[in-house]
Amino acid sequence: MIKKLLSISFKKDGEHSPLYRQLESEIIQLICRGVLKPGQALPSSRELAQSLKLNRKTVVATYEELGAQGWVETRERSGVYISNELPDTSVRTVTPTGKNSIRKWQPAYPIIRQSSSLATRTDPDTEINALGMPAPLYKIDDGFPDPRIAPIEELVREYRRLGRGRLANQFLTYGPEHGSYRLRVELANFLNRTRGMRITEKEILITKGTQMAIYLTTQLLIRPGDNVFVPEPGYRDANQTFTLAGANLTFIPVDKDGIDVDRIEQLCKRKVPKMIYIIPHHHRPTTVTLSAERRMRLMNLARRYRFALLEDDYDFDYHFSSNPLLPLASLDTGGHIIYVGSFCKSIAPGVRIGFMVAPEVVINEAAAIRKLIDRQGEQLLEEATAELLSTGDISRHIKKSHKVYQERLENTCRLLQQQLGDFLTFDRPNGGLAIWATYRRGIRAKAVALHAATLRLKISDGSNYFFQPNTSRPNDFIRIGYCSLDETEMASAIEIWRRALAPFAKK
Repeated sequence: MIKKLLSISFKKDGEHSPLYRQLESEIIQLICRGVLKPGQALPSSRELAQSLKLNRKTVVATYEELGAQGWVETRERSGVYISNELPDTSVRTVTPTGKNSIRKWQPAYPIIRQSSSLATRTDPDTEINALGMPAPLYKIDDGFPDPRIAPIEELVREYRRLGRGRLANQFLTYGPEHGSYRLRVELANFLNRTRGMRITEKEILITKGTQMAIYLTTQLLIRPGDNVFVPEPGYRDANQTFTLAGANLTFIPVDKDGIDVDRIEQLCKRKVPKMIYIIPHHHRPTTVTLSAERRMRLMNLARRYRFALLEDDYDFDYHFSSNPLLPLASLDTGGHIIYVGSFCKSIAPGVRIGFMVAPEVVINEAAAIRKLIDRQGEQLLEEATAELLSTGDISRHIKKSHKVYQERLENTCRLLQQQLGDFLTFDRPNGGLAIWATYRRGIRAKAVALHAATLRLKISDGSNYFFQPNTSRPNDFIRIGYCSLDETEMASAIEIWRRALAPFAKK
């Protein structure tokens, strides 16, 4: 029966994607339509290959990919079956205050037009330079994806195809500073589908990562002396960007439910901010998620006091304990939110495709500023990314990497508890790409990092999480990225870390 269904529906189309991808997509469609049921057996790779007149290796690759994404499971000495626990791609929403909310997609905050002068100043890098140390064998980073599992082969394939096609000359000359039109269309569809947004390509600017979008937003909104509220601990690069623009930063504490909205409300009665910077999904660095109740209160404060919310959603795709809350931007009916994100955490840091979502007038002004610092993005890369969005390659990669990273999270938490439980404490995060931990017994992160470097392990020295000046900053926190090392590599890295901590055991 299954072989007959696939024989009828499966059509070879070698021009657009590999055969195993086409077969994979067809099986997923049959599962999603309910034709193939959980627990149902699939034909053996040999039988299906003969039926579809394919090489057996093609079917084996298809089954392996479906297994990596969680669509099927292999039972020893029995065969391949549709998974009893199919991936859940739904997202949990939050109901906006008030019924029948009407979307007013105009900015509810004043913006600085691009003709205004751009303030610049220098701000020295305060990170410790470990020159003279031996090259590290392992790096426990701040929370980066593993580029080894990224769809680079597919991206290069499309890059090469577009570079050789009849439109190559068009993609290699000047293009729109807003970014590739096709990418903006595909991205709007992707964000509408996965994040519950209601946008068009006119409300999107393509950037080189989230940081560029933060910078452009800052140049649009902030003049010297303006008040900007930021979380503490927080994202250092964003705080530096606001400081360079002349902003007065007010630091808002973060607890297990996210940024302290009670504190924001108290401060708004004395000084209304021009903008509040938030990372509501997996706050950087603490990984906590802003609660639904605080989200709605924050939205109401933005409406009442007419300030902008800069929502940084750098890793929406990775949430493991439950379905993710939708971005605040999906609830915005008054034009209060500028939403920024990227594929740098979903694919690889070197794939510099980011985006900024805002009312069209804001996007046009941001594009004018972007033109002054970076005439445009790389059209070939943007067009190739658009193709991967269109074919579903990026969505398939996210499903596949979601499963891999969840397994790595469980492995890392187990190793940390077993090997380093006497030295640090942590809570298992609900998602994101890192673990937020605290050293015990007054152990200082900087001292451990320096000693670990001599053993050829690079770990955080804890210096980039707190930005508030003239205070006694905590020095015992560390953020542990667990995605970029596989299970064997992480075990080796933590073993070196344990040796680096040995001198502190007696203290």
